Amino acid sequence: MTRILITGSNGLLGNRLVEQLRARNDVELIATSLGADRRPDPTGYTYEPMDVTLEQSVTDVCQRFRPDAIIHTAALTQVDVAEQQPARCRILNVGAVAHLVGACAQFGIHLVHLSTDFVFNGLAGPYEECEPTTPISTYGRSKAAAEQLLRDSTISWAVVRTILVYGKEVPGGRLNILHWAARVLRSGEPVQVVEDQFRMPTYDEDLARACIDLAIKREQGIFHICGKDEVNIYELVGRVARHLGLGMESVRPVSSSDLPMAELRPPRTGFRLNKAKSRLNYEPVSLEFGLTSVLGPSVSGS
Repeated sequence: MTRILITGSNGLLGNRLVEQLRARNDVELIATSLGADRRPDPTGYTYEPMDVTLEQSVTDVCQRFRPDAIIHTAALTQVDVAEQQPARCRILNVGAVAHLVGACAQFGIHLVHLSTDFVFNGLAGPYEECEPTTPISTYGRSKAAAEQLLRDSTISWAVVRTILVYGKEVPGGRLNILHWAARVLRSGEPVQVVEDQFRMPTYDEDLARACIDLAIKREQGIFHICGKDEVNIYELVGRVARHLGLGMESVRPVSSSDLPMAELRPPRTGFRLNKAKSRLNYEPVSLEFGLTSVLGPSVSGS
């Protein structure tokens, strides 16, 4: 029996991890987040409020439950907010990791830490794990700094870099890219969408399975986990529109230079998945499969 603790369990990936882990009979699950548990069915796991920005909160929870592994998903991920509130970003994305590293060192815990493609500048994608980080935003720099904390530590750790995660809606959560696109397309409200930023969107079920493998097997090092399809953001919204049988009349393609803070977002990221495929047998689903899973069957039946 492996005891796994999740941070940020109320978020998109956190919810998916809870759903997958509580169905297993070889895992004892402790879900943690700031505030109350937002899931309507709190069975199959223990929930404990924890503030990752407070060292004592992290230490107390880890000492009480003594997990074998922590999957750390809690973070400030909004690029514009991070730029406007750099001190808050540093506390959430770097300070919290320092607290977790300390607890993992004290109690012998394996740490699986979620990171991002924004540790790269997007000028040489797709990237392999061994390439040096080149962040261009406060958010990217904070995640690169957190990765460095792990490299400098003596604990057992794995970093999971991922890209534009999407999945089914979670109670009280923010809209992910697919649900945002569906909402604006259905409303018909005018919206500008960049056509020169390229990503490989990641289905949250795939990402959760990879994180669980890394936690249970105590795999170490950096792993790139993303989807198999590369699209620009305008094309992604178009894929949602076709899937739902909606028009794109209200969506105007623009270049990054037309939008504020565009320089904070890498033009083309993407990952090479050779390591994840060989070490974790990772095989991501297609974007079309993800669209159907999240939004329902295509109106065309395809």
